[in-house]
Amino acid sequence: MLNIGMIGLDTSHATAFAELLHDDAHPYHVPGGRVTVAYPGGSPDFELSASRVAGFTETLAGRYGVRIVDSPEAVAEACDAILLESADGRVHLRQLESIARYRKPVFVDKPFAVSSSDAERMRRLSERYGFPLMSCSALRYAEGLTRALAESGPDGIGDVIGADCFGPMALQPTQPGLFWYGIHAAEMLYAAMGPGCVRVTAHTSPEHEAVTGEWRDGRIGTIRGNRSGNNRFGALIHGAKETRYVDVYAFDKPYYASLLERVMDMFRGGPPPIAIGETVEIVRFLEAANESRETGKPVEMAWGGSASGARLAGQDNEDQQRGGMDDE
Repeated sequence: MLNIGMIGLDTSHATAFAELLHDDAHPYHVPGGRVTVAYPGGSPDFELSASRVAGFTETLAGRYGVRIVDSPEAVAEACDAILLESADGRVHLRQLESIARYRKPVFVDKPFAVSSSDAERMRRLSERYGFPLMSCSALRYAEGLTRALAESGPDGIGDVIGADCFGPMALQPTQPGLFWYGIHAAEMLYAAMGPGCVRVTAHTSPEHEAVTGEWRDGRIGTIRGNRSGNNRFGALIHGAKETRYVDVYAFDKPYYASLLERVMDMFRGGPPPIAIGETVEIVRFLEAANESRETGKPVEMAWGGSASGARLAGQDNEDQQRGGMDDE
C-alpha cells in the first residue's frame, strides 16, 4: 500500500482522487494507495483557488485522515509518490523544483505548465533527478475516447487521419488564454493524433474558439471551444475507413478513475504512460494557439532558437548560478 502525498488542495480533483483511493466500496475504487500527507498550497490572486483551499483541506483531513503539513518538501519526505494537484499552472515549476531532489514519481495535474519554457524546465528536472513524471487532463482517458481509439487500425476504422475535438472553453485571467480549459480538448486531440504538430492557427470571438493544428505528415486536427451554448465535451475521430463519434458521457466510469489507474501503474514502478516530450508539445500547442489568437496569423510550433528558446538559455544560466538544478 503506497503512501501518497498531495501538493495543492485548491481543486476538486484532490477530493475526487482521495475518494477513489480510500473508499473500498466505490464502484470504481482504485486500489494500491492512500493519501496520507498533503500541503494545501493555494494562490491568493486566483479566486477559484483561494476560495476553495480551506474547504478541500478540511475534507482531506477530516474525512480521509490526511496529515496536513506546511511545505511541499514535507510532503515529499513522508510519501512514496506525489499527486501535484495545485489548480494554478503558474506554480507547478516552482513546486516541482522544491521536490525534485526526493526522486519520487510525480503526477502533475492539468495544466502541466502555462508556458513552454516552464514545461521544458520541468522535463529537464525529471531527467536530471531521474524520477517518473506524468501530466494530462482526465479527458484523455475518457472511456468513450479510449474505446474509439482502440478501434483504430486495419480491423477497425483504419489509421487515424484527423480529429476534431470540442468542449467548453472558459477563460481564466491567471491562466493565459486557452490554458485553463483548452487543455482538455488539446489532450483529447493529442491522444488521437499523437505528437508532431508543426503549425497552429487560431480564430477567436467573444463566445467561441477554433484552433487548427497541422501535423508534419499532412494530417489536420482541430479543437473547438464554446463559452455559450452547450458545455459538453466530445470528438470526431476520422479514420481512413470511417469516422467515429466519441461520446465521453456514454459510460458510467469517471474520467478520474481511468486516469488514476494509469497514474497508479506509474507509481508502482511502471513507465509513464505519456512521454513527457508529448506533454511539453501540448503546452507549446496551446502557447502557439494563444499567439495566433493575438496576431491572427499561423504560428510555427518549433521554438528552439525562438524567444522561448532564448528564455530557456537564460534560465539555464540562472539555474547553474543558484544551484537549483544540481544533482544531490
